[in-house]
Amino acid sequence: MSNNTKLTTFYIVRHGETVFNKKGIMQGNIIDSPLTKRGENQAERVRKKLSKLHFDEIFSSDLFRAKRTAEIITLERKLAVKTTQALREQNYGRYEGKPYKVFHESLRKLLQKYERLDDRKKMHFRVESGIETDKEAVSRFITFIREIAIAYAGKNILVVSHGDVIKYFLIHVGFATYQQLSENAIENCSYIKVQSDGIVFFIKETNGIYMREAKDI
Repeated sequence: MSNNTKLTTFYIVRHGETVFNKKGIMQGNIIDSPLTKRGENQAERVRKKLSKLHFDEIFSSDLFRAKRTAEIITLERKLAVKTTQALREQNYGRYEGKPYKVFHESLRKLLQKYERLDDRKKMHFRVESGIETDKEAVSRFITFIREIAIAYAGKNILVVSHGDVIKYFLIHVGFATYQQLSENAIENCSYIKVQSDGIVFFIKETNGIYMREAKDI
């Protein structure tokens, strides 16, 4: 990267709490549910926190929970929310719409095998046919972010997406490990500030991301 390269700045936000989040039901790439009142309030707090920042474009997953979060955050801005499937959550196959406990109980042995793998192998491990690997989920996410970084060089971009793909992004770029980011590490309406030239990614800030320290692992 040359000294003249303009870095694009991203604020990548997870959507607010949803009805299915509250009920412990899996919602991924297809199944969706509306924001709870708490989820709307979370989005409103992010709106206030980012109110002094200028954004050139706003992109969101096309799933309702993310799009609604983006609409609340950008309520007073004269920018349309542009949606894309590339920012959707990981696809959990036949377990979408079912309780998390069913997923964990049904796939207990395979999930235990997954937990024993190193980070590189975890990325590529397919728990079951029809479920995206972590690598597949993050690849479409990061490909989109790279394209936007190049197309909007030097600009400020707001992105609203989902917890697991944001988690895999942080792992993929080397900011954290799987051990450091637990299943619930990316809180609703948490966000990260990222700068990129379309090739290299720099994590400049995290807000609402719980990372385990070495003493906790």
